[in-house]
Amino acid sequence: MKAILALEDGALFPGESFTGQGAAGGEVIFNTGMTGYQEVLTDPSYHGQMVCMTYPHIGNYGVNPADVESAKIHVAGFIVKECCKTPSNWRATATLPEYLTRQGVMGIEGIDTRALTRHLRLNGAMRGYISTDVSDPQALVAKARALPSMEGLGLADRVTCDGPYRFDGEKPVPVTLPDGAYAWPGPGPRVVVYDMGIKWNILRLLADQGFDVLAVPSTFTADQVKRLSPDAVFLSNGPGDPAALTGLVAATAVLADTYPTAGICLGHQLLGLALGGTTFKLKFGHHGLNHPVKDLETGRIEISSQNHGFCVDIASLKNVRLTHINLNDQTLEGFAHEIKPIIAIQHHPEAAPGPHDSRFFFRRFREMVREHTGK
Repeated sequence: MKAILALEDGALFPGESFTGQGAAGGEVIFNTGMTGYQEVLTDPSYHGQMVCMTYPHIGNYGVNPADVESAKIHVAGFIVKECCKTPSNWRATATLPEYLTRQGVMGIEGIDTRALTRHLRLNGAMRGYISTDVSDPQALVAKARALPSMEGLGLADRVTCDGPYRFDGEKPVPVTLPDGAYAWPGPGPRVVVYDMGIKWNILRLLADQGFDVLAVPSTFTADQVKRLSPDAVFLSNGPGDPAALTGLVAATAVLADTYPTAGICLGHQLLGLALGGTTFKLKFGHHGLNHPVKDLETGRIEISSQNHGFCVDIASLKNVRLTHINLNDQTLEGFAHEIKPIIAIQHHPEAAPGPHDSRFFFRRFREMVREHTGK
């Protein structure tokens, strides 16, 4: 079935739908990963975005329940050069077209993804609209222009959990909080995790470090978190513009002044804002599995998994030491407070998908909590 991708600047990219009739809109970005498409699809940080995969052949190993990073697909649309309809993998339980169609997500193939990626690199990420109704392409351009801009858009509340939960290694398990308190069941240090669109592998790796983990919605106030009597606080990844999340920034400022605190991606940005810094939108973002990052404290180069469209301005931060820098564009990838027990990184140490070079971040957080709490 013929389909077309129309961008807000009037550029048109013809292709074919591999998920049937439909339409979708969102910010169009590109991801340079050769594998990991199922993890990309289920990463809540992509909410409101249509992802173009730069690798030309996607879907060749199908999909399976073990590789998801959340309970559902979050991308607004999926753009590939060629979609494989007959995967070959003993783990596969469905094809990529079946997976997308079952969840009502548009997929388009036959697009010149190299040309689209170059267009976005030169002109920046922009709003786009996909439709199988190709009779009036200019009407699709108008629909793209009518979509909300990602800048100024707070999206954490759209992907957060409905209520507090524990994670059993495979799925969230809801918990109740009588009178707002929690009977922590484990012996490890207690960490409250703000779920702003968290990837499940983050929860697994926190548990691997011995933490007793309770995840809470992004709507929780600082007072609600304090009633849970945690030993530490962790801020997750998530979608949208961090500067639009004024309530979360205020809560982060209070909690980071009280407990050892760590943040990844959106959590990193919120900590930067809470400490008085500012954020800005990157031209086309960092999305992929091969971004070089330098650990300034060890001199070690890490190949990292990344997925963000906003960044903390290095020049705006005070009373922190820079710990990581992106070697592609010299943007900030990590910092630690000079006095308070606060660490944060912009890239994804949990990978899923991607390399494991940065996984020691979870060990650093554990050591920081032990140093400041004795637990």
